[in-house]
Amino acid sequence: MREATLWTLHLAAGVVILVFLSIHMGIMHLEDVLTALGTGYRDALGWASVVMRNKQLYFTITYVILLAAALYHGLYGLRNILLELGPGPTAVRVIQGILILLGASLFVLGTIAAIAAYVR
Repeated sequence: MREATLWTLHLAAGVVILVFLSIHMGIMHLEDVLTALGTGYRDALGWASVVMRNKQLYFTITYVILLAAALYHGLYGLRNILLELGPGPTAVRVIQGILILLGASLFVLGTIAAIAAYVR
């Protein structure tokens, strides 16, 4: 049951990545289309636009959600690849511990960066 739950979360994280990365790519790389639609996004990669987005709580929250989903999706996939190699029970615990520590550390670092950009 635990593995089924983890796999379902892996698939859900993939869907979250698809949605939020699509929004991110649209804003960053389709500014002509967004401008034609009247969204007001011009020069998406310009410093003024970057600062404006960083001051919006919506973007900070979506960055943190995208970070969490990407880390979980990627590290769970890596875990599955490593466990398919057939390590012993001790190695499985070590692998899982390292990946959890790595994921948590990267999440904290990325969240601090997103919040610092928002507060600044």
